[in-house]
Amino acid sequence: MLRFAGFELDQQRAELRGAGGVAIKLRPKAFEMLRLFATSGGRVLSKQELMETVWPNVHVGEDNLFQCIRELRTALGDDQRQLIKLASGGGYLLATEVVAVPAADPAQAEGTRPDPTGEVAPRPPAEAAAVPVKPQRTMFGLSRQASVAAVGGLCVIVIGLAVAAPALKPDLLFKRTPPRVAVVPIVDASNDSRGAMMAAEATSRLTDGFAKIQNISVVAPRSSAVAGFESASAPAASSDYEIRGELQHSDQSWTLRARIIKTSTGEVQSVVATSVNADEADAQLQQSRLVAGVGHVLARRLNEILEPSAAPTRARGTSAGGDKIAIEQALASINQTTRERFGAAQAMLQKALADDPENLDIAVALASLQMRGIQMVWFSPDEAAAVEARAVATLEQALKSKPNSIPALEAYCRLLSATNHFVESLVACGKALSFDPWNGAALYLIGLGQIYLGRFDDALATFQQADRYDTPAASRWTWLLGAGLANVLMGRDEEALPWLQRSIAITPATGRSHLLLAAAYQRSGRFEEARAAIAEGLRLRPGTTRLSVSPPMKNASPVCIAAWDRVVQAEVDAGLPEQ
Repeated sequence: MLRFAGFELDQQRAELRGAGGVAIKLRPKAFEMLRLFATSGGRVLSKQELMETVWPNVHVGEDNLFQCIRELRTALGDDQRQLIKLASGGGYLLATEVVAVPAADPAQAEGTRPDPTGEVAPRPPAEAAAVPVKPQRTMFGLSRQASVAAVGGLCVIVIGLAVAAPALKPDLLFKRTPPRVAVVPIVDASNDSRGAMMAAEATSRLTDGFAKIQNISVVAPRSSAVAGFESASAPAASSDYEIRGELQHSDQSWTLRARIIKTSTGEVQSVVATSVNADEADAQLQQSRLVAGVGHVLARRLNEILEPSAAPTRARGTSAGGDKIAIEQALASINQTTRERFGAAQAMLQKALADDPENLDIAVALASLQMRGIQMVWFSPDEAAAVEARAVATLEQALKSKPNSIPALEAYCRLLSATNHFVESLVACGKALSFDPWNGAALYLIGLGQIYLGRFDDALATFQQADRYDTPAASRWTWLLGAGLANVLMGRDEEALPWLQRSIAITPATGRSHLLLAAAYQRSGRFEEARAAIAEGLRLRPGTTRLSVSPPMKNASPVCIAAWDRVVQAEVDAGLPEQ
């Protein structure tokens, strides 16, 4: 039993009780979070630690965390946020004394005695012997014979390493220290009363995001002055890179500007700015999108720095940056789903690769683009098989030379999704997220895998998380469509409509969005709108029938297949031809 601030936390019964022993209802996750706070000894718990402990092995967004925090504050009557406090450097703590009190048990009561401090001390057992025993002389707790054998074995190991060292790579003997990145408190330059809190929250979210990146370590700045005020003379302690930024405010928007600086030289490696509407009523959404907008770009730039190009030096020297331009221009079209744009982007990358056939970066970009073509069924079956084989070979080579490269991991994630290897795609996409936690494209592909595995609720949560980040903006229509699809498959047609309408407003895609919209209208009793949506879908996707409207269902779960069948029937009812 744990007592604090007039409350009792009964761990055995999983119950929180208030004054007079009245039980206070908490959801299981909220109770688990409160238990974690109460047993943490008053230390600050980072958001990452809270999410990983309360939701082990499950990808959740920060909104799940904030919802639990709000529920706990409501249950504890903590309107002034004096019990569960947001720490200045990020994370939360339970700011009150917690006392452990054993549950009343007659059998235990006989063997215990009260302590003046209120703690309970055990009674010494009566059979404890008082006669001292002279111990044997040992080394590190070992007998003389065992000590001699241990020293001899250690000598053999040392001599063996000395002989083998020239033949081994240093990384096999000594683990390389990951680069250290310091997130310096964001400067509040907004001249707005809300600015200091916004800057502190942005710092906390940015720190938590970079702490999730697998191949770096995040360190604290030397000076942790009041969040929102930066001292140029207070560089981060022992960091290789610093992330600094300023928060600005205008009548129309909040803007966060940030940059990566190489600490040893002061050289700026990347600069980014992102803005959100100042009229947005949801402050949490504002903060999430501000931080994701800069975090996504900075994480990818940091990944480029730490995972240099796999292209040979000679090839890169002759390209004079043309390869990077070709990649950026082509991949800007990867989610622009007209066949013409796809064809133009593919031709651009194929030409660049023909000019520089050893450039692995271009090959990876081409593979990623062509996986989109497979998903959109823009290749014939024979072409798709050949494209898939080339992509597999390219990506295996790329991941061997650059295992942490975000573009290579994204392309591999897209390959597995496009070829219906959904379980494997969740793993690959999850690894891509471990180097860019704000990657909306990877979240979309994770949600798509969850759809085909029949995990519709999980998929909806994943698409909603991508929408809260809204990065990259070019992919926005994909997770909007995904959220609409998840709702339709669960029969939540009214909830699906705004998601599908927002997606179609960005791009009509290939007509599938309109066909899904028709199913939602049909099952909502809006029959005229359903027929109009079918007509538009067939205009964009001529020749579509009941037999061809569904995507490939290889490796899909029975739950997913059954839900798709119900959607197709609604589309037929709205006017989709049978044959």
